[in-house]
Amino acid sequence: MHSLSMLSDGFFLSLSLCLDIGLVNVAIISLTLSHGFRPGFWLGLGSCFGDLIYAALALAGMAALLQFQSVRWVVWIGGAAILLFLTWKMAREALFPASAPPVEGEADASTPHLDPTRGFLRGVLLAISSPSAILWFAAVGGALIAKAGATSVTTAPVFLGGFFLGGLCWTLFICGLASHGRKRAGTGLLRVCHVLSALLFAYFSYSVIVDGYRDLIVQTALAAS
Repeated sequence: MHSLSMLSDGFFLSLSLCLDIGLVNVAIISLTLSHGFRPGFWLGLGSCFGDLIYAALALAGMAALLQFQSVRWVVWIGGAAILLFLTWKMAREALFPASAPPVEGEADASTPHLDPTRGFLRGVLLAISSPSAILWFAAVGGALIAKAGATSVTTAPVFLGGFFLGGLCWTLFICGLASHGRKRAGTGLLRVCHVLSALLFAYFSYSVIVDGYRDLIVQTALAAS
């Protein structure tokens, strides 16, 4: 049961990252709308591995840093604040959606035959160079990994497996939807993503705030008494 919880925590953490509409998602949607399912899938698969690299680094770092009480306070307050900000940001964009922005380098992807390896590597590079991904794993990812407790040799692989599975499922979903909807689905798809993102961020905000309050305030007060 604990392993299933670790797997689901990693899965939903990955979804919450994927649902933040940024450079990678816009690139996947744009490429799929213009060239079909397979090119978009290879790009998305590469981004899954790029995100997995960041997740593993965040996981390794948090295992050592969370031993310090001050670090746990910073992670709790900082992560909760950014999650609340992202909830507001996604809710605002759901109410006032914009059309999909142009993707840098899109002209390079418009060749008649797209190499899957190049698409995969481009996805990795987009993921590890995305400013939103760097911010996410520096602050929000740490808070949610701390909440999950996936800092041991046995729980970390399960958590990362769930994380990768979440990214893969999102890639299949967004590529399938975009390939069937084609050009007409662009703006509507972005709006759906923003709505789902706002709801997921709100859930994680509540979860991090409540768990941090219990662990850092209630437990400390009980230990002092």
